[in-house]
Amino acid sequence: MNEATPQSLLPYEAWASRALRAVAIDALEHAAREGLPGEHHFYISFRTDHPGTNIPGHLKARYPLEMTIVLQHRFWDLVVDRAAQRFSVGLSFSGVASVLSVPFAALTAFQDPHAQFGLRFEPELDAPMEEPVDLPEPVPEAEAVPSQPQVVSLDAFRRKRD
Repeated sequence: MNEATPQSLLPYEAWASRALRAVAIDALEHAAREGLPGEHHFYISFRTDHPGTNIPGHLKARYPLEMTIVLQHRFWDLVVDRAAQRFSVGLSFSGVASVLSVPFAALTAFQDPHAQFGLRFEPELDAPMEEPVDLPEPVPEAEAVPSQPQVVSLDAFRRKRD
């Protein structure tokens, strides 16, 4: 007998997604407070076209839909703001210091390759709209922590949807 699964009147999938997203947020908060221990590092993928995502124009032009950043040795000013539901971080791309501000709802993946841990998320499109955040001007490279983060495309590893 093939019974159809009843449709839930409770949003279990949304609750589970929010709980898993909280794991990534907790990891970011830990890194902001304590730094990254040992060989731990994060690959963070997010939708660049998500409302409230603020990245420099040259990065938006290069990654119009999604990008992945790596937080490892050289990043600065990592701030996790639960009240505003976003994080911001300073990174250098081809020698240009940049500040990125990303709503938690824009996250699509979080990985810590050292721990062999990873999560995938669907971006939350119905997240509350926020006013754009005024980001500080880029820090001159001489004042910033030198960095050459790797932007990694994870498209080759994604499962194809039918």
